[in-house]
Amino acid sequence: MKRFLVAWIIFISTSFALPASEIGDDGLHKAPWMRDTFKDLQEDLAEANEEGKRLMVIIEQRGCIYCKKMHDEVFSVERIANYIDQNFFVVQINMFGDVDVTDFDGTILQEKEMVKRWGALFTPSILFFPQDVAGDVSAVQSKVATMPGAFGAHTTFNMLNWVVEEGYKTAEVFQKYQARKFAEQSE
Repeated sequence: MKRFLVAWIIFISTSFALPASEIGDDGLHKAPWMRDTFKDLQEDLAEANEEGKRLMVIIEQRGCIYCKKMHDEVFSVERIANYIDQNFFVVQINMFGDVDVTDFDGTILQEKEMVKRWGALFTPSILFFPQDVAGDVSAVQSKVATMPGAFGAHTTFNMLNWVVEEGYKTAEVFQKYQARKFAEQSE
């Protein structure tokens, strides 16, 4: 009887739980700061620059537990969501999608083929770009940083800041930046 009661309570409590993040028609998590674009990276970069923001491409897939974790536990943190909204122009790519993507060098492939071209193996994977990208290079050749996989709020926030502060142009690699920020916050 106890087992039945425990099972019933678990069933009831999980049956009425609302998802912490919205899911789109494509099965991917959606955030208010994501942009619905034609997925032409040169156009997206130009629009990001016009808004004074950095271009960020996030690669996700339907049913990805790590994408869910990022959306539920990291991107939902108000400080992080606000920082992304204020500083980044975010384009979402479906790892197995069929929508055409135009790379910086003009190559046009479906999302799933472009993800292969870029060598992205994990979701979520986040690519960050500089303000200027030559028209003869791919996204992989021009990215300034990659965040492969799910990380906690602290690391994600520091990565976002490191990109905005152009830490990739300095001698301080991200790992040292992260350690310095952690030490400063511990004081």
